[in-house]
Order: sequence, then structure tokens, then C-alpha cells
Amino acid sequence: MNVSRLAPGLVALCLGAIVARVLAVSFGVNHLLLAIALGFVATNVVGIPDRLEPGIATHKLWLGAGIVLMGVSISLETVLEVGGPILVVVVGVTAGTLLVVELLARNVFGLTDRMGSLLAAGASICGVSAVVAVAGAVRAREEQIAYAAATVLLFDAITIVVYPIIGDLLDLSSVVFGTWAGVTMFSTGPVVAVGFAHSDVAGQWATMTKLSRNALIGVVVLAYASYYARHVGGGRPSVRTLWDEFPKFVLGFLALALLASAGVLSAGQLDSIENAYNWLFVLAFVGLGTEIKLGDLRNTGVTPALVVLVAFFLSSLASLAVLLALF
Repeated sequence: MNVSRLAPGLVALCLGAIVARVLAVSFGVNHLLLAIALGFVATNVVGIPDRLEPGIATHKLWLGAGIVLMGVSISLETVLEVGGPILVVVVGVTAGTLLVVELLARNVFGLTDRMGSLLAAGASICGVSAVVAVAGAVRAREEQIAYAAATVLLFDAITIVVYPIIGDLLDLSSVVFGTWAGVTMFSTGPVVAVGFAHSDVAGQWATMTKLSRNALIGVVVLAYASYYARHVGGGRPSVRTLWDEFPKFVLGFLALALLASAGVLSAGQLDSIENAYNWLFVLAFVGLGTEIKLGDLRNTGVTPALVVLVAFFLSSLASLAVLLALF
């Protein structure tokens, strides 16, 4: 790792995080959403110098590290009490979204099979990460990957703003709002951001639910690779490929949750870890904001966006109704 190459961007992330914290206290605004806004303004108004980009690109690493450390704040007892119904909702919404996008893309809007598959993976599992993971399994072209990724980013940008507003208007409880965001929003960063913007409890449930969805990526990649191998002539994935695509921070999150539940960590250690992951999230979200580029969003094709919009509306409405009935 070339530290000198990363240092300027890392310093920029740190400064952005500090500014977000200070402004949040001064104006009473959620610091995570403010961090995203600062990154958005920096990339779309000011512009990001080339020398800062390598360091800023590490924001995904800080997000993963923050999620791992957040495991200490999770009560496994509470998770086990409601884990069954939540798992059913996660699997049901994921499978339903994937199938609806596939059907709409192929049979209603006339998109190619591969384009439909990329959109389905991105909308149902974990956003751009799922698009990239499935792209290799279906042998998608670069322009197809670009369109699918841009569509996902468009919805990430919209839901970061809209979900907190809906949560307040409907006065959703922390568990309902967090779980709803976790099962319907696309990318991990925005899910964590809007969850914690609502409350700490909502942030924890949003993260846990989203990690459950993310863990399904291996199954989805295997299914798509097998389908395209039989019908289109794509390649079958190896065990190494599936492991490479699996989000490893899920394992770290679970390990720390187990340690905390076992009482291994002291109260002081838990407080220090909580403070650490809060700062890591702010760092990550400053970087996340720099990825929301207006130029890329304007170039998103109308048809892919319509496909995802219909599926997203249906899954959001159905899952919210189910969660309100459960809780």
C-alpha cells in the first residue's frame, strides 16, 4: 500500500468528517447525511483533484470496518427473538424484487437478458457490488454494466433523501424503519446512513437486515452463472470466485456481536469501539457523497430506470405493509 499516494485523500476525508460533525452540532442536522452532502458538493460543485481520488476511494474500506465494529452494539438475544420473521421478509423481498425486475425487463420493456439480470441483481441484493459480481457470471458488456450501475446510483441518491422523510411522515418505529430500509434500499452505505439518521436502533436493524441480503450474493451469482451456462454459454463460477464475491465484513460483524454478547468486552471498551465506528461511518459517507455524480445520473437510460422504479415501488410497499403487520 502506497501511503504517500493515499495520504492527501485520507486527509480530505478526515477534514470532511470533522466539518460534518461540527456543522451537525451547530445546525441540528444528522451528521451522516451531512457528510454525504459535503461529498456531493465537493465532487459536483468544487471538483475532486486527481491527487485526492486514491485516498477518497478507500471510503468503502472504512464503511466495512465500521460495520464490523458495530457488531458490539448488537443484542443477539433480540435478534434471535425476531430473527425468523425478519429472515423470511429478507428472502421474500429479495427473491420477489429479482423476479419482478427480470420479468419486467424481458417481457414488458424489451431489455436484453443480460441487462435485465444486472438490474435485478443490483436492485435485489447490494447495489453496484451485486451488478459487478453478476456481470462476470453473465458475461455482460461494459456498457451494460455502466448503465446498470448508473441506475442503481440514481436510486441510491433518491432514497437517501426520500426515506428519512417518509419515516418521519408515517412516524415509523425504529425497528420497522430500519428493517424496511434494509430490505428495500440498494447499496449498503445509503442503508446505514438513513438508518442512523432515524435513530441508533433503526441504524442497527437497517445494517443487520442489509447484511443478511448481502450474504445472498453468492447464491445469486451461482444461480445466474448456472443459468447462463446452460442457456447462453456463460462460464460456471469456481468456489474461489464465490468466496471472492462474498462480503467478508459480515463475518467480522458476527464475530464481534458474539464477543460482546458473551461479556468479553468491558463497558469502557464498548464505548471506545462505538465511538470508533461512528467516526468511521462519517469518513465513509463523505467518500460516498463523492460517488453521486450528476453527470452520471443524467446519462442513466430512461428504460432501465423505469424497470427498477416499478419493482422498487412494489417491493417497498409490500414489505412496509408486512413489517407494520409484524411490529
